[in-house]
Amino acid sequence: MKRMTVILLAILLVGCQDNEPNIGHEKQNIVVEKQVGDENKYEEFNKVTDTKQVEEARGILHDALWKDAQVDFIRPPDYRFIYEFKNPNIDAKAVLHQVWISPKKDGLEVMQGPREYAQLPQAESARLFEILTGESLGD
Repeated sequence: MKRMTVILLAILLVGCQDNEPNIGHEKQNIVVEKQVGDENKYEEFNKVTDTKQVEEARGILHDALWKDAQVDFIRPPDYRFIYEFKNPNIDAKAVLHQVWISPKKDGLEVMQGPREYAQLPQAESARLFEILTGESLGD
């Protein structure tokens, strides 16, 4: 009886395995857009293709202290970006990240999707800005 239960359990587990590809480990790029003029218009500014930089940016945002908030800014974001899969056959909904440079140009404020807000510390702001733009924060 135990043997029959083990066999049935094994068949069940094999039959229930997810046949979908695991997109959690697929390589991605970051597509960065920069605000043009004073309006809510953007143009593609940079594409981060280095996997280590993409993962570092993900880590910075993962470790951020996110707040669920409806935040109204007095101006449109300075930059915005999305992650895109390098594999064109993967179709996934992209989450828009919006980035504002602080008035003192020493920090970043980020919206992830419509309701998640974070104010990044100076060091993380500087590194994320460098990854996204190739420039130093405050220049």
